[in-house]
Amino acid sequence: MTGASVIFLRACLALLAMPIYLLSFLGIWEPFCKKIFFPFFLEKLSAIHERKTKKQKQELFRNLPDFTSPSGELKLLEIGTGCGANFQFYPPGCKVTCTDINPNFQQGLSRSMNKNQHVHYERFLVAAGEDLHQVPSGSVDAVVCTLVLCSVRNVDGTLKEVLRVLRPGGAFYFLEHVAADRSSWKYFWQQVCYPTWKLVFDGCCLTREIWNNLEQAHFSELQLQHISVVLPWTPIQPHIIGYAVK
Repeated sequence: MTGASVIFLRACLALLAMPIYLLSFLGIWEPFCKKIFFPFFLEKLSAIHERKTKKQKQELFRNLPDFTSPSGELKLLEIGTGCGANFQFYPPGCKVTCTDINPNFQQGLSRSMNKNQHVHYERFLVAAGEDLHQVPSGSVDAVVCTLVLCSVRNVDGTLKEVLRVLRPGGAFYFLEHVAADRSSWKYFWQQVCYPTWKLVFDGCCLTREIWNNLEQAHFSELQLQHISVVLPWTPIQPHIIGYAVK
């Protein structure tokens, strides 16, 4: 598991993905990826990921009603809503603000909204996790972020925004794929796949140790668990799941 092996295998993978690298060089891949490929891929991956993590998500979101504000409302902000895979887990009547940096998920999002009419959808914002200026400080009871921190430009900046928009006592829920143990073969293959995976899947980074960012983010309470999600032939099996309280 030497650095030379990683470089050699990265080159082999890049050779296999040469048409995508060429399209990227010509400036064609990124707009195609954002508008067509990634929304299509994410909807399919979300369906598979959903089947594998349904029990864990049910348990994760079970205490969401505990963070209802004194007014009796539960205002929830979801960062990187994508196709709306989490809507089914939200309690009836909660008010959801959806955000995503990519506005091209509308078809999948509309399908999820139609299936989950127990939730009140307030608005959809085109916004990056690091810049939620359209959301007032201290205005939401809960923030949800699943399979998103792998691709934000700045994890710490995103967590800073989470803390800003949450009211005191509010909660941040997360489920993210992360780096494997550095001494493992899984981590070796994550390193091999990293550049090509990031290009093909719209900036998704395989080797982020996001638990470190969460531990350093100044939440008053952090409940975090490392789990493995069985996704054969992918480098994204190691995950973290949990919630943090402001």
